[in-house]
Amino acid sequence: MATEAREDGKFLSRKMMARCSGHCHKNRNSVVQPLLTDLYQITMAYAYWKSGKTEDQSVFDLFFRTNPFQGEFTIFAGLEECLKFLENFHYSDGDIEYLRQTLPDGIEDEFFEYLSHLTAKDVIMYAIEEGSVVFPRVPLIKVEGPLIVVQLLETTLLTLVNYASLMATNAARYRMVAGKNIKLLEFGLRRAQGPDGGLSASKYSYVGGFDGTSNVLAGKLFDIPVKGTHAHAYITSFTGFSELKTRTLRHKVTGIPQDLLELSIRHRDALSEVLDISTEESSEGELAAMVSFAIAFPDGFMALVDTYDVKRYFAFRQNSLGFVCVFLWAVLFCRCSLLANFRSGLLNFCAVALALNDQGYRAIGIRIDSGDLAYLSCLARQTFEQVSARFRIPWFNTLTIVASNDINEDTIISLNEQGHKIDCFGIGTHLVTCQRQPALGCVYKLVEINSQARIKLSQDVEKVTMPGSKNAFRLFGADGHALIDLMQKVSEPPPEVGQKVLCRHPFQESKRAYVIPTRVECLYKVYWRDGRICQSLPGLDQVRDRVQASLKTVRNDHKRTLNPTPYKVAVSDHLYNFIHDLWLQNAPIGELS
Repeated sequence: MATEAREDGKFLSRKMMARCSGHCHKNRNSVVQPLLTDLYQITMAYAYWKSGKTEDQSVFDLFFRTNPFQGEFTIFAGLEECLKFLENFHYSDGDIEYLRQTLPDGIEDEFFEYLSHLTAKDVIMYAIEEGSVVFPRVPLIKVEGPLIVVQLLETTLLTLVNYASLMATNAARYRMVAGKNIKLLEFGLRRAQGPDGGLSASKYSYVGGFDGTSNVLAGKLFDIPVKGTHAHAYITSFTGFSELKTRTLRHKVTGIPQDLLELSIRHRDALSEVLDISTEESSEGELAAMVSFAIAFPDGFMALVDTYDVKRYFAFRQNSLGFVCVFLWAVLFCRCSLLANFRSGLLNFCAVALALNDQGYRAIGIRIDSGDLAYLSCLARQTFEQVSARFRIPWFNTLTIVASNDINEDTIISLNEQGHKIDCFGIGTHLVTCQRQPALGCVYKLVEINSQARIKLSQDVEKVTMPGSKNAFRLFGADGHALIDLMQKVSEPPPEVGQKVLCRHPFQESKRAYVIPTRVECLYKVYWRDGRICQSLPGLDQVRDRVQASLKTVRNDHKRTLNPTPYKVAVSDHLYNFIHDLWLQNAPIGELS
């Protein structure tokens, strides 16, 4: 995120500059500015200007055509950033000078003068509430205003909505498959598409239902809980007990110091018999690292337990089975090797956790980053329960088990089926890169100019636009769930509770149904008018709550992962006839010869 104040922009106060430490303006990402656009938007603006269209009034719809991830719902996000962009929409002197050098020769000076005075004061923006469940074809945002200005907003609005909504939707899907009692942490910064993509991923994964992030800057900027443990590098940086420079830890209450390594070794010897794990399977370097980390963070001790692979040797006699024996041996070796690896970490962790308990502290838990996560989590939980019973420490059987290791939606579903004992998933690559679908595909289409509706025709019916300025309503059924989204012309009266409404498929004449709604929700609010934001904007936690509340209004069969039921989006009878009349007027008439 860029930090420099633009030359004609608002400078950060000393207090805010200190708070942001050169990273971000409180009210906006300074990368988001009018030049964050495609060149053709500005060349079109010049052509509009040259054609004398500066007074033309337009309406554009921002919408998507298909739900992502083979699902049947989407979460709308990014609205606040869009509004901040409108607040700061202005070409600086430096912007104008750059455009003079970049645009083709021959562009008149008066156009640059015109650009220098453009703002969004004459724009009106309608939008669905951020954090709402939304569906294809229903405009998320409707923008009205001078044609040139509204056209210049296109690319920036799309980039602010597309990724934000995709990320929030992806996170919401993870939240649903994980269940409400499992913690979800976003660990994706190192795999994200650049630093700004990483920040957006942290922000909108939180909106979608994640509980925290490893991204420290995102925590600072957006007040998101920040969580983390340590890497394998910390464990492998120790090779033995001699490297421990500090070994004592004072009791939390009495302040009496004790040698934490001695306590840990004593507990390790006792645990060896209880858990049936030989101390020879334990890595001294690993134990030293865990003792060191526990001394540094006695109230927050969580450790990786799958770092070291203790050597085991297996002998077998070659016989007629040949390669089959080799293969089976390899499988057995790998399985036993991984288990030995885990047993070392588990024994050492429990020893250090008991030593911390002696000094008045409680360990947090473990993280598993490889292997059979379902099996290892069950083994870990069983171990914690054994220790809890043997040493009469009730809280020990509730230690947290965190799992990471390239987890995706399907992984969590499979782990659920296997009865895992994981309390928290740390998810990175598949979440922040949205590997199952890397783009939402929002579009921004002209639907009205100078009060005349416009329609874009295509041989692909999915790409035919809904002409004219429209309102959208969500109609609810008797069970309280959303039943259908209905679009209609702004001139039509809104549907009423208890009154029969004819809802039609926009392009298939035979698909129609009457609906008698028990509740009607108008989807649009005016968020920007007269050069200012005209709604109080919710905080990130409120948007997050809105996501979960909105999802509860949608039936489970629409939200399920496998073969979800399509949610119905319809148009009123009047709008249906208007679309098809306009279609016929604009479609060319062929000639047979």
